[in-house]
Amino acid sequence: MGERRRAVLVTGASRGIGRATAQAFLSSGARVAINGRTAESVAKALSELGSHDQLFAVPGDIATIDGCEAVVGAAVEALGGLDVLVNNAGVYGRADMGEVDEALWDSILNTNVKGTYFCSRSALPALKASRGSIVNVASEAGLRGYSGITVYCASKGAVVNLTRSMARELAPSVRVNCVCPGVVDTDMARARGAEALREEAEYYPLKRIGRADEVAQAILYLASAEAGFITGASLAIDGGATAGG
Repeated sequence: MGERRRAVLVTGASRGIGRATAQAFLSSGARVAINGRTAESVAKALSELGSHDQLFAVPGDIATIDGCEAVVGAAVEALGGLDVLVNNAGVYGRADMGEVDEALWDSILNTNVKGTYFCSRSALPALKASRGSIVNVASEAGLRGYSGITVYCASKGAVVNLTRSMARELAPSVRVNCVCPGVVDTDMARARGAEALREEAEYYPLKRIGRADEVAQAILYLASAEAGFITGASLAIDGGATAGG
């Protein structure tokens, strides 16, 4: 019998960075559970990924503790265990502080922070058994402040420090790291319009925005044996935006 393929759960994998990450793990030989908020979005992602027999659908909203437990439980059952959890599902929202209401606050914090925390907690028995790893998807906005997206910055800053705290608490059995992407060329980013993306590109020292596959490859590395001595790290994938200046 050949070596068991790694079992991976990617939340928010129906589009963008999540789908690119699922593709990267699939191409590496892993078995991947695909999560999205609805069964329809997951089915569409599976179709676009080729309906591969190493892909498993685990739809569900991870903005509640019950949702996190249901999604992780379904993934562990489908995969027969878990080696890697990628907490990618996230919500973005723009609003000046005077315009932020409780619904916006809860929407962003519930998915970005509560979802990351409780998906991780739900996955702990399986990850400890496999001596696996967690990769959280934070943001450049978790490393520095920006006006107009204070709630989003707060949520991603929480993910960065949560990563450090989890890494300390779960060592040595589970490694925990995060990536901090800048603006990445996804359908969510394109919704801002071509002019906004050109302005974003000029902001970065590398004079372009990122690609989803670049973030996916970084996640793949942090989850790999080659990164076995890395835990608690926050890897900026931001074209130099947080380098200073």
